[in-house]
Amino acid sequence: MKQKLLLLSLICLSINAKAEVEKADSIMRGVVVTGTCTPQAESNIAATVTTVDREQLTATERISVLPTLSELVPSLFVTQRGVMGFGVSTNAAGGINMRGMSSATGQVLVLIDGHPQYQTIYNHAIADAYQTMMAERVEVVRSPSSLFYGSHGMGGVVNIITRKPADGIHTEMNLGAGSYNSIQAEVHNSMLAGRFFCDITLNYQGSDNHRENMDFYQYGGFAKLGYDITANWRVWASADLTHFAASNPGPESAPLLDARQWVNRGVVEATAENHYARTSGEISVYHNFGRHKINDGHTANTAPRDFLFRSQDALTGISAHQSGSFWKGGQITLGVDFQRIHGEAWNRDINSDVRLNGTREQNAHYPLDKTITEIGVYADITQDITSWFSIEAGVRYDNHSEAGNDWAPQGGLIFKPIRDAQLKVTAGRGFRAPSLNEMYLYGVANPDLESEHLWNTELAWKHAVCGGRFTYGANVFYMKASNLIARMMVPELGRVAWYNTGETEHCGAEVEAAWSINKHWGLNTNHSYLHTQKVVLAAPKYKGYLGANYRSKHFEATAGVQYVSGLCTDVATEDKDNFCLVNASVAWRPVEQLKLWVRGENLLAQRYYTYAGYPMPKATVMAGIHVAF
Repeated sequence: MKQKLLLLSLICLSINAKAEVEKADSIMRGVVVTGTCTPQAESNIAATVTTVDREQLTATERISVLPTLSELVPSLFVTQRGVMGFGVSTNAAGGINMRGMSSATGQVLVLIDGHPQYQTIYNHAIADAYQTMMAERVEVVRSPSSLFYGSHGMGGVVNIITRKPADGIHTEMNLGAGSYNSIQAEVHNSMLAGRFFCDITLNYQGSDNHRENMDFYQYGGFAKLGYDITANWRVWASADLTHFAASNPGPESAPLLDARQWVNRGVVEATAENHYARTSGEISVYHNFGRHKINDGHTANTAPRDFLFRSQDALTGISAHQSGSFWKGGQITLGVDFQRIHGEAWNRDINSDVRLNGTREQNAHYPLDKTITEIGVYADITQDITSWFSIEAGVRYDNHSEAGNDWAPQGGLIFKPIRDAQLKVTAGRGFRAPSLNEMYLYGVANPDLESEHLWNTELAWKHAVCGGRFTYGANVFYMKASNLIARMMVPELGRVAWYNTGETEHCGAEVEAAWSINKHWGLNTNHSYLHTQKVVLAAPKYKGYLGANYRSKHFEATAGVQYVSGLCTDVATEDKDNFCLVNASVAWRPVEQLKLWVRGENLLAQRYYTYAGYPMPKATVMAGIHVAF
């Protein structure tokens, strides 16, 4: 293994890294919005934030943002099962695990432009809807974020911030093809003319994948239109629609036939922003919706299913926040959120398309047709005490129509002992309200569930040297969760049901660094260690990454080595996997408008699993052409 790691490091270093010299601001001086809802220098907020910009997202020409985040963000790991496609329902991949908290259960929240995006019946993220095409950058908060984002921000948030057009009219086309009949295609057009701007993107991807009955395709589009009414006010609206179909081949030991999912997802939003010298804010209205049709399949020796599981869900919200700096060294943010959450699920006859009425099973309402509401108000204050010491404190009060009331306090101390360095001490509470399926669907439903809770305390250090060309950081954290929801025998109900089970503890450490060697070369690395009191699915004990990039006028290259150990792939058996992956991409730009690229993943052809029974493909290759004018 040591020889392999040495070989991988040499390969990675020989391909080398793209320059980040242009980013003189560096991560230390970078502006982020996710930690406080309003633009702030990362050095002035208590939250631990990692930003992955568009240059990093597009360096390997991946069509999804999630594999790149899994490499570049400490403690963030994403499950996969094929070349393309994560899927939904039983044995789906695309779960985002961060410090032992998972998006599969709603403990990690995915946002688009600050607004929640998830399937409201089961509370899980829809991984196949998060495309690189729409993203200007992705900001990841690796600690509780319920203060600003309410329920499901319990373990952190992943905020996809959509693209901003540049002056004039710009068009891009990107086409690629590769292993297992995989195809990807994107077309993007943006315009900025005076006060008006627009951004439109269409995309398609499809693959047979590396196992029988595992084909996948997805197509979608994103559009954003806006207008600067005055120098202080901007209005814009956006729509993001996607359709995908995925086949589930089943685990190796029990292959499935006819297991297929057809999913439509969408989000529409309208926002008004204001920016003044002393105050800024926005008010938004958004609607996130989806329709799912699922055949859970059958094994070779059983009869095909005679019905399809159908569901539709919607999340309609209004959010408003305003920040102001009305006294020296201080800023206050006030906000309010309202959400109407609806979910409906039923079975439909596969031949006649007749809706089946179903039955009520021991307090479980089936078919499901339920609407709940959630409203939250919050306040956050930051204050400079001296030139080298600041404080941040905030609190949220949240009311969930079924789970009741919750508080989410959060605070931190920020020390700046030397130039371009921060020492942060933070503590915060996150929560997750139970999902509709946990409360009302199937025979294991329990309408009396309470919210899950999590306390996190953290010590973090970050420092930039050489004018921001080299940055490094390290942090340690301790998390204590309570009221976690699990399925168990409940004596009071006399049956197996979802139940608030008690407490668990996680602790860990993270390290990251980036070095812009010169205008051509750069290196980056991150490492994370996690200890959990109980076995947690898809939460690696150790995850490390070493990446290198190179960029010149006509040539670009990116390579990375990722090592994962102690990854639980099945909680029931406590199976664990260790693996080491090498990924690389190379591009040649004969003229400024044209780029020819090739990407290879798992180049050492390792056999590994991120989910038990679903082996990942060995070495795969994609190649394509990128045209811009």
